Amino acid sequence: MIKRISLVAFLSLGAMYYAQDASVIKNTAEVYSGSNFGGTAKFNSMAGSMGALGGDLSAITVNPAGTGVFITGDVSATLAVQGNKNNSNLFGKSFESSYNNTNLGQVGGVVSFETNSNSPWQFVNLAFNYSTKNLEDYVQTPGNSSIKEAVQYDSGGTTVNDFLVYNGHAYDRTGTASNLNVSLGGNYENKIYLGAGLNFKTAELEQSDFFQYQLQNLGEYANYHKQYTPYRESSNGFSASVGIIGKINNKIRLGAAIESPTFWNLTRTYTEYTDYSNGVDYDIFDETRRLTTPMKLTLSGALVASKNFAVNIDYTLGVTKPKYSDPGPLPNGDESPEHQLNSYFSSDYKNTSDLRIGAEYRMAGFRLRGGYGIEANPFDASSLKSFNSTGNSGANSYSSLFLGKRQTLAGGLGYDFKSFYVDAGVQNITATYDNPFFGGKYAVTANNGFSVINGDGVDNSTSIVSEVKNTKTNFFVTVGWKF
Repeated sequence: MIKRISLVAFLSLGAMYYAQDASVIKNTAEVYSGSNFGGTAKFNSMAGSMGALGGDLSAITVNPAGTGVFITGDVSATLAVQGNKNNSNLFGKSFESSYNNTNLGQVGGVVSFETNSNSPWQFVNLAFNYSTKNLEDYVQTPGNSSIKEAVQYDSGGTTVNDFLVYNGHAYDRTGTASNLNVSLGGNYENKIYLGAGLNFKTAELEQSDFFQYQLQNLGEYANYHKQYTPYRESSNGFSASVGIIGKINNKIRLGAAIESPTFWNLTRTYTEYTDYSNGVDYDIFDETRRLTTPMKLTLSGALVASKNFAVNIDYTLGVTKPKYSDPGPLPNGDESPEHQLNSYFSSDYKNTSDLRIGAEYRMAGFRLRGGYGIEANPFDASSLKSFNSTGNSGANSYSSLFLGKRQTLAGGLGYDFKSFYVDAGVQNITATYDNPFFGGKYAVTANNGFSVINGDGVDNSTSIVSEVKNTKTNFFVTVGWKF
């Protein structure tokens, strides 16, 4: 049995230092600030670019004025098959993981009311759309024998010199997020479309994070779990949106929409490791937290070249930054973790920007669609103390931390049977990002089944950073009925 020469004193109960936790920063931007909640096959096959066209149940989440474009009732449901592949490369060695999920990606409907013929308001419509996305993300990174730490242990009364060698890392997140949108829209003289919507969002996730140390000579190993992991998080959020679409002429439409900040309430059940003289123990705690994610502005333009062809461009800009409610200093006088997170987002988070282009070509009942989107990484380049391939450490600059630039290529087909319609779509979403881990506090819990280094804790001042290429391949099939 090995006992490290000096055990680390972990943070006291409730002193949650999350500002350096990459997963919290990543989840804030990706899970809670992201706008892509899936949708209909038509919407996804046009890369989500329908802000000035409207007339689709998922498009109303981008611009609620699209609700006013409907001239009939419409209900639809979408089956989503979501594939996710991560390739994590560290100094020339890589590990690839992939998985698939199938679920109900969207269900929604709109009721269209035609008004009195003498009124300039041609239609008033009420719509709802419920959409989901899968949050599963598993990244496994290979080990590197150059990253190691000298240790001593007692073997039969003899002091043995050995090395703890970094032997791999795994990050695992599972869960789902959803958005229920309820919108009211109107059609004014077939020239101006107005709409307003309410969004009710949820997120449920579980997350773990650990790396493995192995003794170079003895060969035994143990998994070190990140402080405060594993944890479960259950959240609900609310936002409101308004929008307008105007026909400049029969061929050109312009649209604009603004969505308020989303006000989230987060509840987390987490594991805290504590340091005792006889080894590391742990307790389970609950906490609540409030988060406000960015307000978004979307500007759209569409060219309806003919009754057979239309193209749409959307540009979405985040006009505020994520912000946690700050309870003030901790009892010991330290800054709260919320304050630390807010400081990080204030200095290192850029306003998000998302450009999408989508097109549709019609030929009799057939529909051919395509789209492209590009979303910038919301984080600035940062310097981080990290290891190189020889095991030496130093300050290194990273331009694609946590998320990276994401590109979407999409396409799809559909057929309109007058009352019924069937659509199919596919998306390929790629991103390459820098993935920091290892830095911070980790622990091996007592009685966890490992025979070596039981009850050990570490506080690493240096990170390991792998390069992760993420590829999402999503398929959608929508069945709808117009009435």
